[in-house]
Amino acid sequence: MLVTIVMFSAATLMSLYLWWGFSSLPAERWQVFATVPSEMSKPGGWRGVNFTWYGILTANAYLVAVMVLLVLMGAAGISPLGTALLVVALLAFCVPASRLVARIVEKKAHTFTVGGAVFVGILITPPLIALVNRTAGAVFSFHIPTMAAYAAISIAYAFGEGLGRLACISFGCCYGKPLSASSGVLKRIFAGRCFVFFGATKKIAYAGGMEGTEVVPIQAVTAVLYTAFGFIATWLFLTAHQKAAFLTATIATQGWRAVSETLRADYRGDGKVSAYQIMGMIGVIYSIGAAWLMSYESPGLPNLLNGLSNLWNPALILFLQGIWLVIFLYTGRSTVTGATLEFHVHADRI
Repeated sequence: MLVTIVMFSAATLMSLYLWWGFSSLPAERWQVFATVPSEMSKPGGWRGVNFTWYGILTANAYLVAVMVLLVLMGAAGISPLGTALLVVALLAFCVPASRLVARIVEKKAHTFTVGGAVFVGILITPPLIALVNRTAGAVFSFHIPTMAAYAAISIAYAFGEGLGRLACISFGCCYGKPLSASSGVLKRIFAGRCFVFFGATKKIAYAGGMEGTEVVPIQAVTAVLYTAFGFIATWLFLTAHQKAAFLTATIATQGWRAVSETLRADYRGDGKVSAYQIMGMIGVIYSIGAAWLMSYESPGLPNLLNGLSNLWNPALILFLQGIWLVIFLYTGRSTVTGATLEFHVHADRI
């Protein structure tokens, strides 16, 4: 009963959040959240640094992903300390990789790629779990079962990536092809359901020249698919089918990444098959091989109540707040947009 109530409540909240994002975020006002003056450009005038909704929505997605990971790992009986250390280790590799891979593939220094970060995460997770077990685990007397953790991480990623698509809608990146240039089937499916972006500073406008154009809402499709498979994989995990949960979440997300690239119009590197499609396909193959070769340590039937109780901990609450703040500051400070500010006094209010 608890599993049903929690999953239904989570699905309802996520559905409302996604619905708000799909209906609101393509508008111009939802790109810049705040502007902070940085240096004076003239008397009374300042250059400003923009902090974006992209950063807020990305930080929200990371927060949800880490919370899901803490709950699932706790439900499997894994130490909260072990989970927190594993999260920090993963983020230490994957967050910088989101910028580094984009620089390598797209030749751009001021953009991010979740696909590249996830590819790195898929490859390094098993050895990273082993490293945490042998170092911190030996010191603090905890052990992280590899398959249970791998499954929990893949589920957390599905939710985080799904919700993170809202950040892309806000910034106008990862955009779909124009509906007018799509096949008849796509036109029938998405007629009246397309995204239309407004704002000269959105990426679809300055990089794609498609402001005000109906485009395939690929970000929304990805968000719905990823969160839906996240719930399916969560149910498998909580019924002690960790390997099935891992394969479901990973194959669905990485397989769709390879397919969805065919519906996108933003630059994904040279060639008909993008580097991100190749990463997705390699991720699927690697995951299947890892699941087949990896030894399985059954943690027994997960206890969701134990996992939820992990969140009611002052140290973990501060840890989650810290993650949100770090991600916001890293991804929310815009380096591709600028601002000019002027300040004045209301003479009638002196």
